[in-house]
Amino acid sequence: MSDLPEAGTVLCALTDLDATGAKGVNLGGTGIFVVRSGAGVFGYVNSCPHIGVPLDMEPDEFISDFGDEIICSTHGARFRIEDGECVSGPCTGDVLEPVAVKVEDNQVVLA
Repeated sequence: MSDLPEAGTVLCALTDLDATGAKGVNLGGTGIFVVRSGAGVFGYVNSCPHIGVPLDMEPDEFISDFGDEIICSTHGARFRIEDGECVSGPCTGDVLEPVAVKVEDNQVVLA
């Protein structure tokens, strides 16, 4: 993975994420995004394992209309939120590169 800032770096406020929301962040040239699913918050590098393009066509648009999967806007691959595994599309079985995150004082930070 690219070099990321130190643990504790604030990525966004927890309130920036709906119950099934996502937010993209650029950290030193590395695009990542955080996604909330219920009580869980997950982080991934913003790059499709199929061809390496960013997943979002529009800023912060990572989640399916039903709020249950991450979608690649280029070719429609679908990824599970909780582990980043591709469950449908040209990269089925591949996984998004995880970024360790946690919630501290209602802020999403690098873990």
